[in-house]
Amino acid sequence: MAHMIEEIDGVAQMAYAGDVPWHGLGVKVPADLTPEQMLEAAGLNWEVRKYPTFAILDDNDPDSVIETKQSALVRSKDKKLLDVVSDDWNPVQNAEAFDFFNEFVMAGDMEMHTAGSLKDGQIVWGLAKVKESFELFKGDQIDSYLLFSNFHKYGFSTDVRFTPIRVVCNNTLTLSLSSTVERMVKISHRKQFNPANVKDMLGIATDKLQKYKEMAQFLGSKKAKTESIVEYFERVFPLNTKNPEEGKRSKNADIALSIINTQPGHEYAEGTWWQPFNAVTFMTDHVIGRSADSRIQSAWYGYNKNLKTKALELAVEMAEAA
Repeated sequence: MAHMIEEIDGVAQMAYAGDVPWHGLGVKVPADLTPEQMLEAAGLNWEVRKYPTFAILDDNDPDSVIETKQSALVRSKDKKLLDVVSDDWNPVQNAEAFDFFNEFVMAGDMEMHTAGSLKDGQIVWGLAKVKESFELFKGDQIDSYLLFSNFHKYGFSTDVRFTPIRVVCNNTLTLSLSSTVERMVKISHRKQFNPANVKDMLGIATDKLQKYKEMAQFLGSKKAKTESIVEYFERVFPLNTKNPEEGKRSKNADIALSIINTQPGHEYAEGTWWQPFNAVTFMTDHVIGRSADSRIQSAWYGYNKNLKTKALELAVEMAEAA
């Protein structure tokens, strides 16, 4: 399987500070780097340039060339073609994107943690640890991170989102303001990028993390019966068939059931809805998929990101009915 983490000259385009991140990838760097220094350490200090594209109507006629009214996105460092976009598409340079973090890092509100490049440079991301966390159930610590994703790919918007991480197992979670609304800001590439506007839209505040804490405490306060947990995993990981055999479960549902009492952190709020929900996040981040870099791609941008949202909503729904 092809790797999602980009490599140039055999060097992974990823760097991390502090503890090894949940995906276990990257080159370790000092913990006090500025956003600009993190950008350079991860090999992301390049620009994206737009070039007009043309179509050749007749190989034998040099005058049969017409403009397509589209542009090629080309990486400055190696002239690599990243994608073809419409003419009104505005590339957000990596330096601009990381400048979003600068004010917060300089003020001591957060520190750079990880940065990297996925899918041959089409996705560039930075993860910063926010200086706020909370503890549940006498030892279950949740740290808060801010993930900035800069897409050099048509059809995707630059976005900023909260990504809380459960320390005991390095599970990444989805921070929601309710059971159905994810706290995320998207910036269209058809508008000029303005870091100040993102800050205003995002409204970083302690109460957002507090709302997630309240939801986690709620899950940890509701007992989950064995038959309800089985139903939960069967709904999160359904059998891929129109006519499933009675009593037959999907492979992932069986795995989830087998790890619920052995997963890291299983001892916190044992027997509650906090356990099965975290079994799902543990599987998406550490079990499902063929490699760590494919899991990070799916957990943040692909199928498993939506799976976690579904698992969270369903856990809250079933806990409320308990």
